[in-house]
Amino acid sequence: MIKKNGEVVSIGSIRDLPERIGKTVCVGDKEVAVFKLLNGTIRAIENRCPHKGGVLSEGLVSGEFVFCPMHDWKICLDNGKVQEPDVGCVKTYQTKIVGDEVFLLID
Repeated sequence: MIKKNGEVVSIGSIRDLPERIGKTVCVGDKEVAVFKLLNGTIRAIENRCPHKGGVLSEGLVSGEFVFCPMHDWKICLDNGKVQEPDVGCVKTYQTKIVGDEVFLLID
């Protein structure tokens, strides 16, 4: 369950996030793709590829990147930038872990 507290939104326990598999989280009118990387880092980005709107939470994760499932665009989970030779960017969201609870910082 998502609990709103100003601009901080709880998305549940870190234990509920599988490694290297995206999870879609809806906060108001925003759809966010959340990923737990192999090193335990949590990353969150806009859930639509800037190319053709592919659902990024369904993409393949490799290191700090997700590959769009539609056309294989490589997007950096740290800064949202599409990697060359393609161009574009998706919005990134800060995450915070308190205990085992994961929070998104929504602006």
